[in-house]
Amino acid sequence: MASCDFCGRTEEDPGRLLTWSTAVEHGRQQMFCTECSRTHVRSMEGKLDSEYW
Repeated sequence: MASCDFCGRTEEDPGRLLTWSTAVEHGRQQMFCTECSRTHVRSMEGKLDSEYW
């Protein structure tokens, strides 16, 4: 089971995890759900840490 590091949403279906985004911040891998990824895509592309979203 995975959880979104931004909103806390959880997902158990491995097929749905394919739509999630991953990032490495401060040496730690983070996962973001589809909804958070879509909402913050510009910040992700700008390589801003999630604390600035």
